[in-house]
Amino acid sequence: MFEAQEINAEHKDLIHDVAYDFYGQRMATCSSDQYVKVWDQDKFGKWQLTASWKAHSGSVWKVTWAHPEFGQVLATCSFDRTAAVWEEIVGETPGPGERGIRHWVRRTNLVDSRTSVTDVKFAPKTLGLLLATCSADGVIRIYEAPDVMNLSQWTLQHEVQCKLPCSCLTWNPSLSKMHPPMLAVGSDDSNPANGGKVFIYEYSENTRRWNKTETISTVTDAVHDISFAPNLGRSFHLLAIATKDVRIFSLTPVLDSAVLPSGLTRLEIQVAAQFDDHACTVWRVCWNVTGTILASSGDDGCVRLWKMNYMNSWKCVAVLKGDGSQPGEMARAAAVTGTASVTAAPSITASRWQPPVIKGRFIKSTWMGAEPALSVPPPPCVLKLYKK
Repeated sequence: MFEAQEINAEHKDLIHDVAYDFYGQRMATCSSDQYVKVWDQDKFGKWQLTASWKAHSGSVWKVTWAHPEFGQVLATCSFDRTAAVWEEIVGETPGPGERGIRHWVRRTNLVDSRTSVTDVKFAPKTLGLLLATCSADGVIRIYEAPDVMNLSQWTLQHEVQCKLPCSCLTWNPSLSKMHPPMLAVGSDDSNPANGGKVFIYEYSENTRRWNKTETISTVTDAVHDISFAPNLGRSFHLLAIATKDVRIFSLTPVLDSAVLPSGLTRLEIQVAAQFDDHACTVWRVCWNVTGTILASSGDDGCVRLWKMNYMNSWKCVAVLKGDGSQPGEMARAAAVTGTASVTAAPSITASRWQPPVIKGRFIKSTWMGAEPALSVPPPPCVLKLYKK
């Protein structure tokens, strides 16, 4: 059962990104109206707008939260060729039990790109306070805050050249010391003749540089989003890609061949799943916290949830529309109402059964109680499962 909550975001243009904080209790949105808005969830589960400010002089493409270990910190990137880091400042507390006045301040403006900055992501906290950006000029830039208490100072540590325009990036969140820092970058170049559009980069401790280890050559269409799954002990990595369809790749480090001459690990890349259920362009992919369920959204106006079963086969487990309903739900309910019949058990008073309740594909009836002479409830009324 899914519940949809509609929020009037009051943005004056397209909303490009929505990001939750580490605890899922704060939310940030960004839009082509150049504004960033921060929402807090109250004790009733409702989202309240707590901050809104003009962040850039162009469309704001992405917004992301840093780990709360570093405070309440946001990063944004924009068409105005910059990325920015924001920190929330809490004023003096007015009284006991009250929260002080909060406001967001720009701590730094990263202006190294000469074209639109298309994505920005904080690294896993185990690597320190690192920030990666990619831009339409095909350059990946990695910044570091040497002093986490002073977010005004960021140094450009690495510039990685990519032959194609970059549209999205993702850090590998694996906590294993056996897995070196890894980035995956996607390109929205629409020319299939330019080859693969997904590149895997790995940091080498020997050379202290980021190097490209693999190119996923089977993805030749424009890539709109990319996401590594959280790794809670797997020996391989899962990478989800949003292109003209949804694709999931497994990346397995090859141990028997040790390392490549450059000191990098060779990866065995396989297609774990590929779905065209959206039947249109897919714009976003996102994993749950355990890396077991993938959510995707596309131009069909639906969010689809994918999960792997015990046979390592990925299946669609839910389809959600913008209003919270599931496609075909009303039709199924109508079919259930017209064809289902509830039959009371013989010699038992039918009024002892609660009227049947339709819940999606199920009809549920509840036994309200037994006569004193009955020690066990009677057999249930007819329960029918309706499949598509």
